[in-house]
Amino acid sequence: MKELHIKNMVCNRCIKAVYDILEKEHLAPAQVALGKVTLREDISADKLASLRTALEEEGFMLIDDRRSRMIEAIKNAVIEKVHYGDLSEMKEKFSVYLSDRLHKDYNYLSALFSEVENNTIEHYIILQKVEKIKELLVYDEWSLGEIAFQLGYSSVAHLSAQFKKTTGFTPSQFKQLKEHRRKPLDEV
Repeated sequence: MKELHIKNMVCNRCIKAVYDILEKEHLAPAQVALGKVTLREDISADKLASLRTALEEEGFMLIDDRRSRMIEAIKNAVIEKVHYGDLSEMKEKFSVYLSDRLHKDYNYLSALFSEVENNTIEHYIILQKVEKIKELLVYDEWSLGEIAFQLGYSSVAHLSAQFKKTTGFTPSQFKQLKEHRRKPLDEV
């Protein structure tokens, strides 16, 4: 079995797109998950080059070095937790969640992320939460209080202040916009 790590896989459609690319390249995946593909057999250098090109044409990128793979694993873990996880579990500290999920000390993960991304994990989490808040505001199914509670904010005021600092709008101003300015998750 051969494991490949792929950058910019952020949703279920990305998993499907990568799966389709693998099939077109006549590669048999055992598993395709966010940021990672497990192939049933080894892959030749020519096939790998062809796969790399096909992935890049669709906005994905093979990750070769260990540090980049860890950064992508951190991002995927945050995206999974914020956008696809059980929102009732958002009370858990991200430092504990990431350490447990990636089997690494949080101080190591934080230092690596800051060094490579020129940003902190905490800020990346805030950006992802703000995108989730935008999504929930557009759907208009929950009150701001419910959103704050579900995303682990201490109060509506805390959520609102963080949202305004990040977007320049209060949540209510954002809801009134015609164009909601949501970002694709791989661009956050």
